[in-house]
Order: sequence, then structure tokens, then C-alpha cells
Amino acid sequence: MDIVTCIHFSIIYKIYKVICVPSNTFCQVLTNQPRQTSSDLFVELFLSSFPFLFQMPGICEGFLLKKRKYPLQGWHKRYFHLEKGILKYSKTPQDIFKGKIHGSLEVSLAVMSINKKSRRIDLDAGDNIFHMKTKNHEMFYIWVTKLSAHRVYKKNEAMNHHQGVLQALSSGTNSLPAVASFAQRSMNMPSMVSRRNGLSRGRMDAFHGTPTPSLARHHNRQVSVTESVAEYYDASEVLATESSSENEASDESGLSDITTTSVSSAHDVPNNVPKDTARRRTLPAHCADNSHIGILSILYNNIGKDLSRVSMPVALNEPLCFLQRLSEELEYSHLLDIANRIDDPYERMVYMAAFSISGYAWASWRNRYKPFNPVLGETYESIRNDRGFRFVSEQVSHHPPLSACHAESENFTFWQDQRWKNKFWGKSVEIVSSGMVNVTLPRYGDHYEWNKAVTCIHNVFSQQRWLEHYGDVIIRNTKSDVCTCKMTFVKSRYWGSDTSKNEVQGVVLNATGEVVHRFGGSWHEGIFCDTLSTPQCLWKPNGQPEDHFLYYGFSDYARELNELTPELQAILPPTDTRFRPDQRLLEEGKVDESDRRKDEVEEKQRDRRKELAKKGEEHVPRFFYKSLDEAGREVWAYNGAYWKTRENPGFANTKNLDLW
Repeated sequence: MDIVTCIHFSIIYKIYKVICVPSNTFCQVLTNQPRQTSSDLFVELFLSSFPFLFQMPGICEGFLLKKRKYPLQGWHKRYFHLEKGILKYSKTPQDIFKGKIHGSLEVSLAVMSINKKSRRIDLDAGDNIFHMKTKNHEMFYIWVTKLSAHRVYKKNEAMNHHQGVLQALSSGTNSLPAVASFAQRSMNMPSMVSRRNGLSRGRMDAFHGTPTPSLARHHNRQVSVTESVAEYYDASEVLATESSSENEASDESGLSDITTTSVSSAHDVPNNVPKDTARRRTLPAHCADNSHIGILSILYNNIGKDLSRVSMPVALNEPLCFLQRLSEELEYSHLLDIANRIDDPYERMVYMAAFSISGYAWASWRNRYKPFNPVLGETYESIRNDRGFRFVSEQVSHHPPLSACHAESENFTFWQDQRWKNKFWGKSVEIVSSGMVNVTLPRYGDHYEWNKAVTCIHNVFSQQRWLEHYGDVIIRNTKSDVCTCKMTFVKSRYWGSDTSKNEVQGVVLNATGEVVHRFGGSWHEGIFCDTLSTPQCLWKPNGQPEDHFLYYGFSDYARELNELTPELQAILPPTDTRFRPDQRLLEEGKVDESDRRKDEVEEKQRDRRKELAKKGEEHVPRFFYKSLDEAGREVWAYNGAYWKTRENPGFANTKNLDLW
């Protein structure tokens, strides 16, 4: 008996103990089974042993620990109520009774993953994610059992309804009421209906104890209780274990000349900086088709894990790497130029807030592909004479993946080091960044720092995929306590209208906590402040090219980032992203060749790490060094060497890493 089967039997036995089914019944079911795959055997054991699960299960309620929404750190106690397949929660039982619900979801439409060791249950319904934890193992098994029973009942109910509609249609009876009822239910369960044609037949066979090809194909992978009980989704849910929480299989970690239309005339930026030469406005090839990639099997086998350690096919990438995406946060750097000329500290803070929000604008069009993950030692530079700044970034750590960057201008200095984790929860992917963003304004000696919001891509397998940011962002001036800024990226509600999506609300507070300015809007359309002396639109994003959908959703600015001219070729270090072969091949539309070169690049990185380990050495970043900031936090600071080396003696005359 393999380990997966043992885990399945262990779960079944514990569930029997919870609901007081005699153990001799379990033993009889077990000994009478023919030799089958673990997945098939588990399905038959579970379904034949629990006929009452196809009756309406009873109510389950009680206090659980729920992970906080903002900023998704820490746990608080909430009262959960599960009835007729609907799980809802509030602060107290009285609030549930009064209808003061904080959140709810239909459990049959959610992917459920569980972690026995940490007593954790994660439910991902696409539009909503619940992260829950019990205080002891007994309650954990009770809740897993009840959730599974409610999920199975609702799904069985839907299948029986569907079967009744088909029978009515085939018999020629008046089926309009049944069809209308089923259509109404289908509107509430789009993910289920869209996949029913390919999966319902196989799952119906499973209910009758017949092994199905779909189950047999997956018998070698680990599945969860909830998948085995007639799951409707395209791939497995995962019974997470601590030993499998991280993968080491991959070396991947996991964002023009622009006319500013939103700048107040009172603070227009001088246009006397030298202009760059003409930049490209298109890419060599259209974006790659990735509809054939079985991303379901890749992601569902890694629920709850850090996707930076999971290898992905190159067709899922866009031809930019994360180092270049960091430079994209400076697309609206004119807001910093404005801030450096505003004497009023409160108004200055308003423009700092607008700049911090502008760094998310790209996300509205970029949910179909992911950036390349830089290899250790990879670099990127960007000199923008038209905007008056120059930028450099370097990948300074591999695990955890960590990218550091630094930009300088006459009007500001910008830097950050970002550690990020990508977590997959069944239908959604969360991107959580740690590390602070920093900006100094030389005219006033200000040093602003702020955290980043959480980014979540919902419905990752659907054509209705969408992206949002949520959480609180706090901007502080470490050199002065005159004012602070608090912004909330509002989490979308399932029942909310489209007009409330991507909403941002912010206030600037004085030293005593009183509101001086209010501003708001949306991170994809613009930010407005009506408390300034002249109410105005602080910022709005530049318009997208008409053909953006053909080119990865790239703006004009993004299309310029990977351009490699003969002049640049002669002066860039060989570690610059623009020399990376797999990324260049993808940009040219040569997907298969890019995939092969990507494997070679990653293998070369693994070999370098092994060589360093043999020598007892560690990689030392070339342009950034580890330090402590004013709050005692570990940060990566720019050492000033990049531009000096570039000028003299030149990278062609120095020793460089061989990355490709």
C-alpha cells in the first residue's frame, strides 16, 4: 500500500471517528476492495461508506481563526456558520443571527486545500478567499468533514438537477420550467457549468463506483479528501503537508514619449531636459499563445506553495523580467518632480501618494502573462533623458528571490529591494511583496517610505480573469512627523458593481491625527483630490495603444524596456537582461527555442551555485550591499559602482559573470 493510500485511509478513519461510524464497517469496506489505484479506491471507499452525505448535511458553526484581509498578516477570531452549503462569518453568533455578515461563499464552488499539521483550511471561490485555522485537531476534522459533506451534497444536487433537465428534454415533455431553473443556477456557478461537458460524465461514474479514465490518469499524484468526493474542477486540490511546502525544482522566482495630461499647470515640469532618440512602438512578434499549456496540473499540484520555486513553461511569460518591471514603477516619475517643488508638506504628501498609486497602473492590462524571474547576478539599466533619471537593478538573492533597484535624478532618489512570494489558492494567485519603497526629495531633505499592497489574480483559468490590489499602504516621512498618509486599496466585493472595482481611498493626516487632505479614485483610471486650493486630477494613466492586446498588454513605455540598440550593445554589461537569450527569443516569437534556452539558463545557474558551495563561498552582489535602515531592518543599498564602472573603465574591460 503506497503512502498516498495510507493518507487517504487515515483521513477516512478519522472522519469515521468524528461521526461515530462503527470501525468494523470501515474494515469490512477496506478488506472487500479489489486492488485499484489509490485515487479510485479512495473515491469508492468514501462514497460507499457515506450514503448520508447525499442528504442535506446539518449545520456546523463555531469560532475559528481567520487570516486578516489587510494586510493579510495575523489571525483574528471569527464566528463561522455553515448551512445548506453556504459558509458565512461574522464577529459573534449574535451578528450572524441579526444578518450582519462580514463575508460568505458557496463551498461547492470553492477549491478547498487543507493542512493537517497546521490545522489550516483554505477555500478559494475565485472572487473570495477564506483562510481559516482551528485551535485543535478534533475541531479540524469536524470542520473538514462538514465542509466536505456540504460540498458533496450541493454538487450532487446540481448533477441530479442537470440529469433531470436532460431527461426531460429527451422525453419531449414540457421542460421549460426545469431549463429556466437550471439556467438560473448556472448563472451562479459559471465555473462549474463551463467545465461540465468534459467532467460530469466521469464524475457520475465515480458516484456509481465505476473507475473512470479521468481518475486513473491521476492515480500517481496526491489528492485531497474534497477532490476525491466528486470534484468538478479541472485538476486536483491538495492535501498540503509541511514537507512539501516548498519546491526546489526550478530556478524561477515569482512588471514613449508620453504626454502628461493630468499635471496641474501650476506645477508643470520643465521640458528643457534632453530628449532620447526615437524609441520603438511595437515588438518583433505578437504575444505567444499559451492556451494549450496544462497550467491546471502545474498549479493545482502546488496549492498554498510559493510559485517562485515552481517551473513554468516560457509561453506563460511576457518578454520582460522582474528587474524591468521595477523600472516600470517610474513611468510617472513627473509626480516626483512636482513634489520636489511644492513647499507645503501636506500637498507634497498628496503627490507622493499619487506616485505610489501610479506604480500599479500597468496591472490593468497585464494579467495574462508573468514576467521572467531574474537569475542571480542579472542586471538591468535604464537611462531616461526625457524624464531626467537613470535606473539600475540587480538580482541579489536567489532563494528567497530578491531584486534591488536604485534610480537617481536632480529631483529625487528612488530605491527599493523587493522580496515577493506568489501563492496559489485553487482559483487565485496572490503576489505578496515585502520590503519598503523609498524616495528622497533633495530640496526639502524628505525621506518617504511605504509598503506595497497585495496583488491578487482571480479566476486564473477563466477567460474572465481579473486582477486587483488590496490592503493598507502607509507613507511616512522618516525625517519629519509633520504628516503621514494612509491609503486603502479596497478589496472588491463579489456583489459589488464594476464602478467600485480598483478603488483607492486616502487621507493625509497631521501630527495630531487630523485629516488635512482627502483623495481617491481608482488605480487604473486616475486619482482626484478636492481638498487642495484648486481641486484637480492628480494623475491618470496614459492611454493604451490600440493593439495592446496583441503585445502582452504592454503600454508604449513597457515596449521600450527590452529594446536593444547597437549603441547599447557596446556599453551594457553582459549580465543585462536585454542579452538574456530565452527572453529575447520569446520576444521574437520563437517559443520552442526559448523554452530550451530557458532550461539551459536555469541549469547554468544551478551549476554556479554548486561550484560556490563546493568552495564554501556565497554569491556577492556587484552593485548592492546588505545594510540596515533607520528602523533596523535589513535592506540592500546601492554602492554607487555601476555608473562609475560603466564610464571608466567600461564593462567590456572588467570581469563579468557568465550567466547565459
